[in-house]
This record gives sequence, structure tokens and C-alpha cells, in this order.
Amino acid sequence: MIVLAGASLALAGWIYDAGQRFAGFHQGASEHEIAEMRARIGQLEAELEGARKVANASESRLRIESTSQERLATQIKTLEEQNALLKSDLATFESLAGGETGSSGLAISRLQIDPVGDGQYRYRLLLAQTGDKKDKDKEFKGMVQMLATVQRGKETAMIQFPAAGDPAADQYQVNFRYFRRLEGSFNVGGGARVLRVEVRLVQDGIVKATQSIAL
Repeated sequence: MIVLAGASLALAGWIYDAGQRFAGFHQGASEHEIAEMRARIGQLEAELEGARKVANASESRLRIESTSQERLATQIKTLEEQNALLKSDLATFESLAGGETGSSGLAISRLQIDPVGDGQYRYRLLLAQTGDKKDKDKEFKGMVQMLATVQRGKETAMIQFPAAGDPAADQYQVNFRYFRRLEGSFNVGGGARVLRVEVRLVQDGIVKATQSIAL
């Protein structure tokens, strides 16, 4: 159990460190980083297989403490989620490194919106600059805008983040050369439910890329 927990924590640290390195991604380092991710996925799947065997053996005995059983199940779920995230990251990085995203210039991908409670929502997304090498070598400077369609009772409305004069508008300013992972939160107020979110990447007042998700 302790070994498995340690493996889970070590993996979480590795994913964070990899994310930090990929934030400064460049073509020359892509093959090395992708190979490292593939190797780590293989190691993680081996750890998952071992964890499942432990869980199956524990269930067959039915003597293990319920708290230990729950802890093991939680650790397995965490490892599975991290494995899925790592595989998704790998697919994205391979696509960028291989130039398979075309010449669209800028793209928003991996958009995820999760309710936290009391009108609070967390978002996670990946911004990428694709296209010709000369374009990717230029640093993008702009901002992210979010347009949320919300329902409060029988009424629906559109809320934009950041709103005009929002003191937290700085958190929506972005600059990156190749790609950047962005995470944060917004609040639509208690009693309101988000139905849909459109994310826009804006530069000098011009929308460069959009992505939307229905909740």
C-alpha cells in the first residue's frame, strides 16, 4: 500500500515537471520528450496492473480492513486518471511535433469545464501555435475570453469573462511561443448553472481561435 501511494505521488510530480518543461516546448527537444512520455506510460501501466492484482487478491480474502480497501481503490482510480491524462498529453504533443495540426496558426484544445459548487467552475485547456516554423517562432501575446451560457431558473443569459473592469482580468492575459496549458476558475453566482462555454483566443481585438463545450 505504501509503495503504491509513493508511486502515485511520484507520478504526479513527474507529470507536473513534464508540464513545466513542455510549456517551453521546442522542436529540437520534442523527440526526446515524447520518448520519455511513452516510457513513463509503460511504467505506469505496469504499476496499474500490479495494483489491480493486489486489489483482486484483497477482495478474494475479504479480510482486509475496509479503510485499506477504500484507500487502494482510490489509488488505483488516481493512477488510471493520471494514465489517461498522460496519454492525452502524448497525443497532443505528437501532433504538434509532427505538424499534423495543419496551418491554422493558433488552436485551443483539451477544453475541460468542471463544476465545483456554489456557481464556481474550473477550466483547463491547451493553447497551441501551429503552422509554419516562422510563425511558431513568434511569441503570441493576447488574451483568453470565455463566454458562458448560464441558466438561472427559467431565464438564460450570457456572461463574459473577464468582464469589463474586472480586477482579475490579468489572469486571462497569455503569451507563449509554442503552446501553453491554462487552468483557472470562474464564478457565475449561486443558483446558476452553466449550459455551454465558448473560449476565444484574442489578439489586438481580433478572435484568432475558438473552442466550445456543452455541459
